Amino acid sequence: MEPLASLTKRRNLSGKLTKNSKLFKSVIAAIQEKKGENIVSLDLRKIPEAVADFFIVCEATSQPQVKAIADNIEERVKENCGENVFHKEGFQSMQWVLVDFVNVVIHIMQPETRKFYNLEEMWSDAVVEEHQ
Repeated sequence: MEPLASLTKRRNLSGKLTKNSKLFKSVIAAIQEKKGENIVSLDLRKIPEAVADFFIVCEATSQPQVKAIADNIEERVKENCGENVFHKEGFQSMQWVLVDFVNVVIHIMQPETRKFYNLEEMWSDAVVEEHQ
């Protein structure tokens, strides 16, 4: 686990993003291509202690779908933006996979895991937007 100072420093590597950035749009499209459900973005830019500008959270109904979404995000972002994943984890259990592009962190969760951890409530100060 990285110390908070390291995470804050990491956040500033690529500057602030917007919902109109190519990275943000590529991630949303990649999730939609693999039929991810209940897609929301949490805008964390006005929360000083946040370690990213955005969290994007979605659901997948099976372990193969979790993996397919994560793999597709990685491929599409590399293809469209030329960016590599900074960090990823959760591929052992496939209940909650995290894909981290520094200022955009994607959480792909099975429904029961999402309900249990309730990231939207944990980051209730964030502006939440649904993506169809």
